[in-house]
Amino acid sequence: MESKDALLAYCRANGKVCPMPQKWSTLYDLLPKRRRVGAGWSPPLPLILMAWDESEISKANRLQLHIDWASEHGALDVVSDFLHGLREEDWFHIGD
Repeated sequence: MESKDALLAYCRANGKVCPMPQKWSTLYDLLPKRRRVGAGWSPPLPLILMAWDESEISKANRLQLHIDWASEHGALDVVSDFLHGLREEDWFHIGD
């Protein structure tokens, strides 16, 4: 079982920022106990579609929030397996 900190380090290695939109959407679907809260969601949605223009820092922070959520809700192993299964081209990198 990988620790949350080790997974976050993996997700930042080689200039990685976040999964590309389609993969990030799939990752979000793996998060348990997602729920509608007012006009938004908890945890917040991935920064894809209209939000893809957000900064690299915002994207990295949102991914970290999703990993934190997975850890807090017993899904870190599933999320870790998914992220480690992505190819390098499935990731958005700094400067892309």
